Amino acid sequence: MTRKQRRLTLIAAAGSVLAIAVGLVLYAFQDTIVFFTTPTEVQAKPINAGVRMRLGGLVADESVVRGQGTAVSFSITDTTATVPVVYDGTLPDLFREGQGVVAEGMFDSEGVFIADTVLAKHDENYMPKEVADALKKQGVWNPSE
Repeated sequence: MTRKQRRLTLIAAAGSVLAIAVGLVLYAFQDTIVFFTTPTEVQAKPINAGVRMRLGGLVADESVVRGQGTAVSFSITDTTATVPVVYDGTLPDLFREGQGVVAEGMFDSEGVFIADTVLAKHDENYMPKEVADALKKQGVWNPSE
């Protein structure tokens, strides 16, 4: 084998290994490369307890219950399904019922989402695209509200 053939063989082998590695990484992340999961998706495909994820939707009306100190419980809904959330910390100033939120955390064994971070919409025009699309499909979202 000449030097040129060895070099081409080495380059082809390295390219193959790189392609396989990229394929394996993409396969491993296939379910977790999302900005957030909606309550309907959670009910359709239950998430195991202890798996970190983001849950997004609207804060359900009349669901916010403040506990001692900074503890608060509320529900996130996409108007089809609702998931209970527990959070202990300072909520964003824009957090309120009917507002779009994304909570980061994990489910416990009882199906309650334990959030360690809560993100609220940042201005009056913002709505996560997936939530807006889901609400538009159901005919309940009006962007002028």
